[in-house]
Amino acid sequence: MDLQQRPASKGSLKALALVFLKLGVIGFGGPAAHVAMMDDEVVRRRRWLSREDFLDLLGATNLIPGPNSTEMAIHVGHRQAGWPGLLVAGVCFILPAGLIVTAFAWAYVRYGGLPEVTGVLYGVKPVIIAIVLQALVNLGRTALKTSFSWAVAATATALAFLGVNELLLLLGGGIVGLTGKWLREYQHPKRGTAVLSVWAAWPFGLLAKSAAATMSGAAFGLWPLFWFFLKVGSILYGSGYVLLAFMRADLVERWGWLTETQLLDAVAVGQVTPGPVFTTATFIGYLLGGATGAAVATVGIFLPAFFFVAVSGPLVPRIRRSPLAGGFLDGVNAASLALMFFVTYQLGRAALVDVPSTVLAVATSLIVFRFAVNSAWLVLGGGLLGLLLSGRS
Repeated sequence: MDLQQRPASKGSLKALALVFLKLGVIGFGGPAAHVAMMDDEVVRRRRWLSREDFLDLLGATNLIPGPNSTEMAIHVGHRQAGWPGLLVAGVCFILPAGLIVTAFAWAYVRYGGLPEVTGVLYGVKPVIIAIVLQALVNLGRTALKTSFSWAVAATATALAFLGVNELLLLLGGGIVGLTGKWLREYQHPKRGTAVLSVWAAWPFGLLAKSAAATMSGAAFGLWPLFWFFLKVGSILYGSGYVLLAFMRADLVERWGWLTETQLLDAVAVGQVTPGPVFTTATFIGYLLGGATGAAVATVGIFLPAFFFVAVSGPLVPRIRRSPLAGGFLDGVNAASLALMFFVTYQLGRAALVDVPSTVLAVATSLIVFRFAVNSAWLVLGGGLLGLLLSGRS
C-alpha cells in the first residue's frame, strides 16, 4: 500500500520529544538533510503523516520566513498534538544544537579556536547526500504525478541554477499551479501547460535584495541583540549564505560588535554542528554576552518560526480542500522539490571531493534504496569512517 494512502497514526508528546531530540543530535547537513530525515521518521517509519500531508507542510513551510527544517518540526508537532506538540517538537529539535553550539562557543572563548571536526564531516557529508536523494525520490513519487507537475519542477530547477530567488520560485510555482488548475478545470484542459511559458521569464525582473537596518555604531546590549535576531528570524528567506550577509552587514560593518574572523567562525560552527543552521545566532550570542547572550539570541531568531507556524498551520488542510488553492500548493510542492534538488547538487559538489567520499556516497545510496536502515546509524557510521580515513591521511 502506498504511504499516502495509509491511515496516519498519532504520536504522543513523549514520542515527539524523543524523535526530535534524536534528529536534533544527528541532523547534520542542513535543511534538505533534516527534511529527508523527518520524512524517514514521521512518514515511513511511524506513519504520523501521509507523504501527501508531509509535502503540503513542506510547501507551506517554504512560503514563510525563518529556518525551514525547524518549522517543519513545529508543523509536525502541531499536527500530532496541537499546541503542546508544537512547542515540544520545536524546542526538542532546537535544544541539542543550541547546547552543542554553546559548548563550541565556550571552547572558542576559552582556547581561542574551534575543535577539530573536519574528519567527522568528511564521512558524514557523503552519507547525507544519499539520505537526501532517497527523500527526493520518495517525495517526488507523491508530488510529481502529472506531466504538468514535472514541467513545473523542471522549470523551477532550471531557474534555480540560473540564480533566481528562492521565494520567487516558490510563489511562481504556486501561481503556475493555481493557473494551470483553473485552466484545466474550468476553461480548456490543453491550456494548462501553456502557462509555463509565462513563468519562464517573469522572475528575472523581480529580483530584489532585503533592506538592511540603518543603525551604525550601536552599543551592545541584550535587548538590541534580541531585536536584531528577532528581525532576522522574521524576514530571512534562503540559505545560510543569506544569513551570513545579514549578520555581516549589521554585526560587523554597522555596529562593530564582531570581527570578520569571529563571524566566519560562527557560521562555520553553525554549518558543522547538527541541527538548525540558525544556531549560528547562539554562538554569536555567547561571544557577545556569555550564556545569557546565547539564550537571548537563540530565542530571538527562532521565536518567529513558532508564530508563523501557529498562524499558517491550521490553514494548510483548508487550502488542500479547495481545488484552486490545492493547485497553488501543488505548484509550490513541485518548486520545493526543485529547490531541494538544487541544494543537493550544491552539497554534492562540496561533499564528494575525492574517490573515498564518492564511494561512500554510492555505497550509502545502495543501502538506503535497498534496505530500511535508520538514518541515525548511517550518519554515525559515516562519522566514524570519516575519522578513520582522516586519521590515516
